[in-house]
Amino acid sequence: QVQLVESGGGVVQAGGSLRLSCAASGRTFSTYNMGWFRQAPGKEREFVARINSNGGTTYYADSVKGRFTISRDNAKNTVYLQMNSLKPEDTAVYYCYATRVLEANSWGQGTQVTVSS
Repeated sequence: QVQLVESGGGVVQAGGSLRLSCAASGRTFSTYNMGWFRQAPGKEREFVARINSNGGTTYYADSVKGRFTISRDNAKNTVYLQMNSLKPEDTAVYYCYATRVLEANSWGQGTQVTVSS
């Protein structure tokens, strides 16, 4: 497994942008598929976006499609989530995860994103 540390959360007005980063430990980052989930108060954790190990394939939840972009830099062991046109309903704790075959998922500690109206 890998250790994951998210950063970049904060408070932003509706319509604004934030970029989240997730830094991974170890030398095997490029073998992991990566992604983001989020959890709003009183709600279940929900999928946001994912990216495959070489960055060639991405997938998004309908709620963020066209506004969020996931990317990765394997040389820096980092995955990013660029969030534009933020809405109050995007307010949540955002969690980064790493996954690969025959291994339990690794999760970061989360970073808070608050969008004010």
